[in-house]
Amino acid sequence: MNKLITIIPISSFNNSKTRLSPFLTENERKQLLKSMLKDIVEEIKEDVSEIIVTSKDQEVLSYAKTLKINTITEKKYEDNHLNNALIDAIGYVKENYDNPKILIIPSDIPLIEKKNINYLIDNSDDFIISPSNGGGTNLLYINTQYDYKPLFGEFSFFKHVSEAEDKNMNLNIYDSFYLSIDINTPQDLGELLLHGKRTNTYKYLSSLNIVVENKHGQERLNVYRKNE
Repeated sequence: MNKLITIIPISSFNNSKTRLSPFLTENERKQLLKSMLKDIVEEIKEDVSEIIVTSKDQEVLSYAKTLKINTITEKKYEDNHLNNALIDAIGYVKENYDNPKILIIPSDIPLIEKKNINYLIDNSDDFIISPSNGGGTNLLYINTQYDYKPLFGEFSFFKHVSEAEDKNMNLNIYDSFYLSIDINTPQDLGELLLHGKRTNTYKYLSSLNIVVENKHGQERLNVYRKNE
């Protein structure tokens, strides 16, 4: 059976998730990122062969090691940094494993579930992708027998699908509500508070007295801190 290797790219814990500012302080956003990564690792570690975090940030790499997962220190690139870093990580996996399957996921999908991983394992498709809200990509599963290079960026879902079709890969679009929720805005925090009571991220947000209520209007959820 081919091993399933998961790659999680993380640029930095600092100055990230700026769309959550000023709702969360910089330190709170950093702790949020750590909580989300911990949720992902704890949820999938028993069902994948290895988890690798790739980053140029030493704090990220050090934290990943406390979670007992492997790390790759990214090279410096002038442009297209994320995709070049992922190409390097894919190359590392190919060199160290015999015909592996590769799963690329972001670090901000704390609602991922074991059943999502089991779906990949039980499936024989060459290429499986899950969209995020807004046309991004929140899960990318690749058969490494194909020379497939990731194309993350604006509307990456459509670029990834087009590339897989061009390579005549057996394509599977895996729609999942929980996988579609990546945490970038206060509204996303609200979805996490509604659906993620099992997670470390939920506990962390609750410790900040962040709550969610239903709201009638353009934004469905009212997310705020109690006593503010």
